[in-house]
Amino acid sequence: MLKHRVIPCVLLKDWQLVKSIGFESFRTIGHPTSTARIYNARDVDELIVLDIDASLEEDEINEEIIADIANECFMPLTIGGGIKTIDDIYKVLNAGADKISINTKALEDLEFIKKASSVFGSQCIVCSIDVKKNDDVYKVFNKSRGVLDLDPLELAKKYESYGAGEILLTSVDFEGSTTGYDIELIKLFKDELEIPIILNGGMGEPRHAVEAIENGADAVAAAYIFHFSQYTPDDIKEELSNASISVRYAPCF
Repeated sequence: MLKHRVIPCVLLKDWQLVKSIGFESFRTIGHPTSTARIYNARDVDELIVLDIDASLEEDEINEEIIADIANECFMPLTIGGGIKTIDDIYKVLNAGADKISINTKALEDLEFIKKASSVFGSQCIVCSIDVKKNDDVYKVFNKSRGVLDLDPLELAKKYESYGAGEILLTSVDFEGSTTGYDIELIKLFKDELEIPIILNGGMGEPRHAVEAIENGADAVAAAYIFHFSQYTPDDIKEELSNASISVRYAPCF
């Protein structure tokens, strides 16, 4: 049986981990390496770290900081932000990451997804799609280009056909809200893709994870709940398990 994952997804800005609301109002939540160490001790399934300014500022891949995070991270690590070439992917993976996440580059060049998945395997390639509602219609959002006239589900299907192994789906409108995931959005994706969908943006309490997975998410990602609430990853997994949703538990020795 497929086990559903609980994944912290944190943003990297100016070499610090930050939390935002709607990709704005950034608040520092800690240093990357110490945060990775904490997550490692708290039985999370994976960790996603996205450098939100790397593509905008055309920064080089910071292999040193990725290596520092990876050295403290004994769960699968996904790194995104500023990845533009196959060589960039080599750098990220050689620094210790297990997967890469691409957003802007995937929008610009579908063939890059195909080439990357052929070199590294589709399981290594996560395509990130940010979504905003525009005139009551879901549209793809890009931090540098704004709201685009693209349907997020159709884009996800394209990414899948070109070799993406997972979709990281973020509701910009719900991101940082703590009011729950955008269930209307994930319902549009339910049973439409063969690859896993990680839903991100809005979790404020464990029951929100249950709602997301029951409506089509394969995994849930979040940040606020892990830093500014009393809830732990185990609380979320217990809530999922109580709802008869299969989750991963660390072995007891």
